[in-house]
Amino acid sequence: MKRRDFISGIAGATAVTAISACGKNEPQLSTTITNTATVNWKMVTTWPKNFPGLGTGANRVAQLINEMSGGRIKVKVYGAGELVGAFEVFDTVSRGSAQLGHAGAYYWKGKIPASVFFSSVPFGLTATEMNSWLYNGGGLKLWEEAYKPFGLIPNPAGNTGTQMGGWFNKEINSLSDLKGLKMRIPGLGGEVLKKAGALPISLPGGEIFPSLQSGALDATEWVGPYNDLAFGLYKVAKYYYTPGWHEPGSTMECMINEKAFNKLPKDLQSIVRNAMKVANLEMLSEYTARNQQALQTLIEKHKVQLKHFPDKVLTELKKISAEVINDEAKKDQLSTKVWASQKEFIEQVAKWTNISETAFIKARSL
Repeated sequence: MKRRDFISGIAGATAVTAISACGKNEPQLSTTITNTATVNWKMVTTWPKNFPGLGTGANRVAQLINEMSGGRIKVKVYGAGELVGAFEVFDTVSRGSAQLGHAGAYYWKGKIPASVFFSSVPFGLTATEMNSWLYNGGGLKLWEEAYKPFGLIPNPAGNTGTQMGGWFNKEINSLSDLKGLKMRIPGLGGEVLKKAGALPISLPGGEIFPSLQSGALDATEWVGPYNDLAFGLYKVAKYYYTPGWHEPGSTMECMINEKAFNKLPKDLQSIVRNAMKVANLEMLSEYTARNQQALQTLIEKHKVQLKHFPDKVLTELKKISAEVINDEAKKDQLSTKVWASQKEFIEQVAKWTNISETAFIKARSL
């Protein structure tokens, strides 16, 4: 009996010591997930389920989180329309109905004017340069600042590289050919075309084909050959234009509900964010590998006519783009700050790109 009393006394003393050691941290423990618990998360996306590159890119984020966490976090992915509509992703993750959202930041222009700068800027940063600004030029910190009021943590989680200029059923020989054109094009690119006299329309990917088929759209941009072939856009448009002046390096995002993230132990927090970095690299690599194969199929099998925007059209679009971007940057203090950061980075990094990659590509083409 005395021996049992002695052991009980030690146990009680240990418990008291542990509670005292926790002190002010004790309330946090009740809201923190333990190292042995399994976390089940939902990811909603703006992409059709399993759509090549974008939808599978979201799947890859989920797979990486599951594998890197040893199964401690399990993420179920929902395509656009399965759980919520494509353009409801932001609000769904913000209110915590889903913990993750895979999308393009420019879709949230109506909520956060500065969001467009975190996707792609016309005649702006390439994919490599965009990653450099986000990871090493202060861009990601500004992005986090923009999403903080909505309880969200943004992350780069993919990049399509330079996109195509779009699908048209008439040739574009001058800026006047764009006037009155009903074209699916989101973000700053849409604002540029609007100022050029076109009628930009923002639609989720799944609605593009039927809208072109019915005549609700006259033209569209989507991504590039890899994705455009999968959507069968060659069936409803004749001319395929390059370059994608409006999206030179389009970043895809994976936003995290901040409250859900803060409940994770530090190691799982690191796993989640690093899984998105891996997915960011993998998506760009996939598009680089697949686009030319798909373009060859479009041209040789489906007889698509590849066209280049005339230099005079690009020159005029570049001039309009500068005006639109400066106007957008004046809309609020955050937009002003974000564009100032990105503009300074563009001016700096473009010098290196021109004497390194641009010069080499020119030499390789000789």
